[in-house]
Amino acid sequence: MKVVYKITYPNGKIYVGKDLTGSLNYFGSADSRLIEKDFSLEERRDFTIRKEILWESESASDKEVNRMEVEMIMKFRSNDPALGYNRWPKFRG
Repeated sequence: MKVVYKITYPNGKIYVGKDLTGSLNYFGSADSRLIEKDFSLEERRDFTIRKEILWESESASDKEVNRMEVEMIMKFRSNDPALGYNRWPKFRG
């Protein structure tokens, strides 16, 4: 199962990504350095994130999944540094 998902962090910021394998344990490839800047050492000791599947397909091509990922990044504005951790495509606010 191919999916596009949204990760929500404790500060409310989000990351939208794709998984071409449908792995339950995959939580994306957001830049850890960006995320770590937003949380103190104490906050990192008890850290809960939420993963939501926004879109899924058993038959979509990788190209279609890529297109849907970008569409969802734009829809949720997760590429806006004030709202999320996606850095591509560049936010033009």
